[in-house]
Amino acid sequence: MRQLLVLNPNTSASVSALLQRHVQATAGSHVAVRTATARFGAPYIACEASYAVAAHAALDVWAHEIAQPQNPPDAVLIGCFGDPGLMALRESSPAPVTGLAEASFIEAARHGRFAIVTGGERWGPMLQRLAQALGHAHALAGIHTVAPTGAQLAADPEAARALLAQACRDVVRQMGVQAVILGGAGLAGMAAAVQPQVSVPVIDSVVAGATWALRAHPVLPERKVAGFDVAWAGVSREMATLGLAGVV
Repeated sequence: MRQLLVLNPNTSASVSALLQRHVQATAGSHVAVRTATARFGAPYIACEASYAVAAHAALDVWAHEIAQPQNPPDAVLIGCFGDPGLMALRESSPAPVTGLAEASFIEAARHGRFAIVTGGERWGPMLQRLAQALGHAHALAGIHTVAPTGAQLAADPEAARALLAQACRDVVRQMGVQAVILGGAGLAGMAAAVQPQVSVPVIDSVVAGATWALRAHPVLPERKVAGFDVAWAGVSREMATLGLAGVV
């Protein structure tokens, strides 16, 4: 049975439960999905500071999970639409790694120009920067952030669906895009609910991430054994064990 490790880089157990349910549903019964929650950081990532800490938290929980006596993952999915720690994990992991945003960009670009709808206004420039770094800025027509954060949207799904459906229709009309990404772990499952009200494909970032992890790996792993090329100080025992012990 294939093993898929999902990393929730925030500390919210409810987000982890949402990720587990939707990723497992996408993967099917022939894949063992396990979702691990960050051991420190923010309950929801919504600003530059929480994003920076989330990258460390993702590395930490990944190191913790692979230290456990269980089958190693065949792929790793960062369960945050923003992919904190993506490049560092990709450098360190023998299994392919992606995040919700990267997988969604790849899926959306297949349809042509796309837009992003997500929660939390501070995510706008952060996602623009990520799209540029991952080589998808040319296909990204724009980013529409609604005022509530992803956590607030997840807390009131009925109101969220109406707000997000209107936002999706607005970006289609204003930007003329061929697809819309509904981005955010907390918005898992909402794309299917708003799709009948939107004239172009609405991509669920969690479904896109799970699909990538199961079917296609655009970036091959750089190493055969997990590890960090750093002599750590002051990090968790699991991270230190994977570092260059004794090197100054």
